[in-house]
Amino acid sequence: MSEQKSVTPSADGIAASVRAVAKRGLPPVHLWNPPFCGDLDMRIARDGTWFYLGTPIGRPQLVRLFSSVLKKEDGKYFLVTPVEKVGITVEDAPFVAVDFEATGSGADQVLDFVTKTEDSATAGSDHPIRVERDPETGEPSPYVHIRADLEALIDRKSFYRLVELGVHSNGWFGVWSSGQFFPIIPSEELNA
Repeated sequence: MSEQKSVTPSADGIAASVRAVAKRGLPPVHLWNPPFCGDLDMRIARDGTWFYLGTPIGRPQLVRLFSSVLKKEDGKYFLVTPVEKVGITVEDAPFVAVDFEATGSGADQVLDFVTKTEDSATAGSDHPIRVERDPETGEPSPYVHIRADLEALIDRKSFYRLVELGVHSNGWFGVWSSGQFFPIIPSEELNA
């Protein structure tokens, strides 16, 4: 009978595995269901900064590499390769949308978002925008869906720009993109 060696997950090991399978585009993490190998001391802060062992990861290309193998299952976040899955901590959303481009106007407007990790998404039925409000302060937290149950928190400057593009529709103040209206706040609260 052969013994299985217990391997402690590491960021270097995950990065090496991802580089081995990465080609063009995103790895097919939706097809990978490896065994859980434990939690990794990796955290994504609310501002989108990635930390490993309490230290910010300063290499943007390494952060992009890790973000390409991010997966969410049952409300928890993991980095996955074909052979291992490790848990990480995400304070809010795993991505931060740091900019967007608006083309067109009204219902014909299209909003193209880009994240800190250079992912992109065009807001619409496949990439909805949603806004949560803090129940105590009323402060909004806007998000845009990026991919596979992963969202980006829309940064403050981009959210202010979105609000400048906002219109009223059916009792709501919100924005249009790709023929879909995304509500931000009830019109009556905005006018109060």
